[in-house]
Amino acid sequence: MVEVKNVSKQYGNKNVVDNVSLQIAKGKITSFIGPNGAGKSTLLSMISRLISKDSGEIFIDGEEVSKCNSNELAKKISILKQSNHINIRLTIRELVSFGRFPYSQGRLTKEDWRYVDEAIHYMELEDIEDKFLDQLSGGQQQRAYIAMVIAQNTDYILLDEPLNNLDMKHSVQIMKVLRRLTDELGKTVIIVIHDINFASCYSDYIVALKDGKVVQEGPTEEIIDSSVLKGIYEMDINIEHINENRIAVYYA
Repeated sequence: MVEVKNVSKQYGNKNVVDNVSLQIAKGKITSFIGPNGAGKSTLLSMISRLISKDSGEIFIDGEEVSKCNSNELAKKISILKQSNHINIRLTIRELVSFGRFPYSQGRLTKEDWRYVDEAIHYMELEDIEDKFLDQLSGGQQQRAYIAMVIAQNTDYILLDEPLNNLDMKHSVQIMKVLRRLTDELGKTVIIVIHDINFASCYSDYIVALKDGKVVQEGPTEEIIDSSVLKGIYEMDINIEHINENRIAVYYA
């Protein structure tokens, strides 16, 4: 379980994350939603220790992240940020193998390569695994980076807007993969996502942030409600239930 206790982060005079406390259950997909500037990505980065918190505590399975050994933490948490820039020329397969670094320190074993192959298969990249990243579309690159995260084989997978640059087909593919990782392998997925439709269809739990604070949280069916969403986004949002697994969101 992830426990966030009274965590804050300030840039200049602005409280980007303001005294946030929450618990994130294991084996579920938890989505962070909310307007731009709500503090979603900053909170995600603090949970993974990519950036430091100014105050408060964050526990992963009972251990405070600031006290964790970096290599051991990398075996427990993987994170994919919005922008990824690698300045060396790599193939997809080489990139995905980077996910095994916490275990192999660059000397990959047969077991490491098995995880690489499984991750490439998960993301349906076998046919292009030997292509260089600079030969790929933005969507293909994003799928390759997600495969790298999968290869890291952590209990917790943190993703910051992973559907950026993806068309509908590949967005659905990625969300289905995350659902499988959760349901079949017991992974815990924490995702920053703007698309309320995808959040509604694939999340177990939703945390809504606004102005650096948690303003609503709960099971998906409780948060995906027109009146609740209106309070989060300060605009009229109409929800049409297509079936038990799909909704359509309309912004008035």
